[in-house]
Amino acid sequence: MASALKSSASYKKYEIRKRNPNPKKSVLLVIDMENYFYSMAKPILPNLLTTISLCRRASIPVIFTRHCHKSPSDHGMLGEWWNGDLIIDGTPEAELISDLDRKPEDLVVEKNTYSAFRKTGLEEKLVEMGIEEVIVSGVMTNLCCETTAREAFVRGFRVFFSTDATATSDQELHEATLKNLAYGFAYLVDCKRLEGGLFGN
Repeated sequence: MASALKSSASYKKYEIRKRNPNPKKSVLLVIDMENYFYSMAKPILPNLLTTISLCRRASIPVIFTRHCHKSPSDHGMLGEWWNGDLIIDGTPEAELISDLDRKPEDLVVEKNTYSAFRKTGLEEKLVEMGIEEVIVSGVMTNLCCETTAREAFVRGFRVFFSTDATATSDQELHEATLKNLAYGFAYLVDCKRLEGGLFGN
C-alpha cells in the first residue's frame, strides 16, 4: 500500500490537467500484449481486462497492436539497440496473450517500431472512424506505449494514458513516463477514474 501511494505521489504534481474521454470519439489502444512480454504483462492483466470491459460497455472500439519482425530488413535500430533480441513473426512469443478479451471484430495492427503509427495505417484508420481521442494501455509503458502516446499527441489526437493498465521492466521507468506524459502529452486515467469518467460512478 505504501509503495502504491508513493507511486501516485511521484507524478501527482505534474498532473494539473484532468479530463474525461468522449466515448463517441475515442478508441482504446492495447499495445503489444504478447507472449514475449507475459511476465511483465501478467500483473496488469486484471486492470487491462477491466479497462477493455469499461470501453466495450461505453461502445469504444478496441484496437490491439502486435509488435513483430518479419525479416532483417525491418529490424532497423531495434536490432542494434537490443542486440538482435527481437520478436520474430510466426513464433509463439509474437502471438497476443490468450487471456485477452479479444473479439473477432477487433482490429489488430502490426508494427515493427516503438510507434503504433509508423507505416501501419493506424492514423488513417482512426481518421476514417472519426476518432479524435486515444486511450493507451499495454506494454511497455516507457517504450511502445509512451512513443505511441507522444505520436498521437503530435498528430492531433487527445491522449488518455492508463496508469494501472500499463507496465514496463521497473517502477522507476514506469513513473518517469507518467511524469513526462502528465507534464506535456496526456491526461492520466486508471480503472476507477475511467469508470467514473465514462459512466459517472
